[in-house]
Amino acid sequence: MIRIWAETALLESGWERDVSLTIEDGRITEVQAHTLPEAGATRVGALLPAPANLHSHAFQRAMAGLTERRGPDPRDSFWTWRQLMFRFLDQLTPDDVQAIAAFVQMEMLEAGYAAVAEFHYLHHAPGGMAYDDLSEMSARIVAAADQSGIGLTLLPVLYQFGGCDRRALGPGQIRFGNDPERFAHLVERAATALAALPADARLGVAPHSLRAVSPEGLKAAIALRPDAPLHMHLAEQIAEVEEVQAAWGARPVDWLLANAQVDARWCLIHCTQMARHETLALAATGAVAGLCPITESSLGDGIFDGVAWTGAGGVWGIGSDSNIRIALSEELRTLDYSQRLRDHSRAALATAEKSTGRVLFEGAARGGAQAAARDAGAIAPGRLADLMALDTSHIDLEGRDGDTLLDAFIFAADDRAISEVWAAGRHLVSGGKHMQHEAITHAYRKVLRRLTAL
Repeated sequence: MIRIWAETALLESGWERDVSLTIEDGRITEVQAHTLPEAGATRVGALLPAPANLHSHAFQRAMAGLTERRGPDPRDSFWTWRQLMFRFLDQLTPDDVQAIAAFVQMEMLEAGYAAVAEFHYLHHAPGGMAYDDLSEMSARIVAAADQSGIGLTLLPVLYQFGGCDRRALGPGQIRFGNDPERFAHLVERAATALAALPADARLGVAPHSLRAVSPEGLKAAIALRPDAPLHMHLAEQIAEVEEVQAAWGARPVDWLLANAQVDARWCLIHCTQMARHETLALAATGAVAGLCPITESSLGDGIFDGVAWTGAGGVWGIGSDSNIRIALSEELRTLDYSQRLRDHSRAALATAEKSTGRVLFEGAARGGAQAAARDAGAIAPGRLADLMALDTSHIDLEGRDGDTLLDAFIFAADDRAISEVWAAGRHLVSGGKHMQHEAITHAYRKVLRRLTAL
């Protein structure tokens, strides 16, 4: 049994003072407000539900800072970045991937995320040859989560083609490729690997995008694990929208809604190139919009229409995608600032009852939990104990309380104000530092040195 006492806490019902929390078997069993601190309880300043990071490509963390030079094309874009990424990943071994994944998961925990949905498409050896164990790379993501302690939702990715014309995968993409039959076998092998983790680990399925799977492949992926989360990139780039429309006769969102039963198990990543009617129609399905504001800014994807989406009751969450920077507060700030810049407004997502920071934080917690299939996202009895605490003595939080505390955290402070993090009751970050920070960092540094020497 774990006991936590907080000076203030954001509960499912709202803010409360002097909150005592009991955790058993990874779940919250009791919440009481207006209590006195008790001996043996971990004492914190402000206790919050810790969001899940709903979209990550772990291996790309080791690329951070390597893609900011302009390529030969005077209009460098997502597509030139993509070619650099393909060349980089051809150097990665299973040992490299495990060390990189453990490091980025540790960073996520220190940034306040309790869990991650890993959109995992690096399956095979360089040249596309399968490892002896088809799920070797999935097992390395699992091994990293075993070391970091993060809550893991593993999403093996189906990747069939290099484009809507069904062209063969290119040299960089060949490590991703599977047909639906081999992919089904890979998913089963990944399930076996995942069994080594605590009971809060989850398995889902991720058809990569409408560019990379056929309609038949998409149908097979949807049916593969019908009760599991299903994630897919959708409407990220203008060129992608044009390619899908030319090949399949409709824009990506319109085509998907006409050809699949999209519902709350779905998480559609990016959605930065949607017409207004698509935004409203997709929001009505209950699917999560998986937003990655730092990566979308880095790649010039465009701006998600968060005002229309939330106005239509849409669910959304936050992911770190390329992992160029792991910063929960910055993701939320970037999302909100993008709305202000587009609409020439302020506090665009706030409501009459809740401040901008409150809307952002609760939205990320709710949507991340749904996308990761975690019974979390709020502090209430029965929920998984995915929790984070803010150090209320941090200079930018001094004297702040209620919604203003979240506003100060997101818009004035940064993730250094985070003191403690629990994932399903596992106390993994204390005093702002992961329990295995040094060992995980040492292994990651060795990988960077090897890759730099190539």
